[in-house]
Amino acid sequence: MSRRHRAEKREINPDPKFGDLVLSKFMNNLMYEGKKSVAEGIVYGAFDKIEAKAKQDPLQVFHEALGNVAPAIEVRSRRVGGATYQVPVEVRAERRQALAIRWIISAARNRNETTMVDRLSGE
Repeated sequence: MSRRHRAEKREINPDPKFGDLVLSKFMNNLMYEGKKSVAEGIVYGAFDKIEAKAKQDPLQVFHEALGNVAPAIEVRSRRVGGATYQVPVEVRAERRQALAIRWIISAARNRNETTMVDRLSGE
């Protein structure tokens, strides 16, 4: 693996309804087998349920939930001599967001409601 060039980040388009990049990343993570319209339907359906239940802006609730879940520090293995230590390291903002998105989706998938819209809105 070459260390000379770092892979450049791809630009992603914001979602069509809210124009939010983070929401677009969330949909891309939720998507299975390239079925983006299904992922959009799930997210927008969950947002409708959140709006009906909480009587708040669903995008604001979404960003608040991401902020609550996002980790501030994580442990990395560091080898010193013959021993391996777990060293706490601050998480970069990009990784923090990616972890929060991944954790919310996995927690929603593990819930017991019947549809993914219900699971995601409950999460």
